[in-house]
Amino acid sequence: MIPSDHFVRFYNEVFKFLESQPGDALGDYYREISRHQERHVLSLFRQKGLRGMYEYWDHIRIEENCGMTLDLRDDCLVLTMHACPSLAKVTDNDAGPCPKYCDHCPGWIIPLLEKTGFTCEYNLVDRAIPQCQIKIFPTAAGRPSRVFLQPLDTSQGARNHERHYHQSQPRRPRRNPFSDRMRRLHPASPRHNPL
Repeated sequence: MIPSDHFVRFYNEVFKFLESQPGDALGDYYREISRHQERHVLSLFRQKGLRGMYEYWDHIRIEENCGMTLDLRDDCLVLTMHACPSLAKVTDNDAGPCPKYCDHCPGWIIPLLEKTGFTCEYNLVDRAIPQCQIKIFPTAAGRPSRVFLQPLDTSQGARNHERHYHQSQPRRPRRNPFSDRMRRLHPASPRHNPL
């Protein structure tokens, strides 16, 4: 397994290559990622709807150490990414980011949501800034999925809401699944002292 720093840089180079190919190779790749994600989240999204999506992205927030807030409402889920670690790693790279790097998220998320009876408004904000906002609605709300670029609302009300969210949601300690697995496989044993 490669470290996440290397993985996102590798992903970036794959995106650049696919974008240079004829047709919609990059879009096809995003849809293939979506198909693979189905095995992880499709039943959760179908069974629990917006609550299941909240659970999934809350887990991702902790696992990937994202600067992200989640706002679960009766009629939608709003995910605001304030500091995307993936794009931050890609931009901290002398090879340069793929101009459409950020498009992989809506590229896999939208097809999956639409299969589960939801749509989303995906605001990429700016492809050079590691921020985005997703608003997910039940299809019955009559909003078609769309991707757009627009600055985030930084009004006082929005900042107060985000501050309130962080205060009311304690951050769980990060877990390293690899370290946990190694501890299970190799329990602590007395140190061997050859002297």
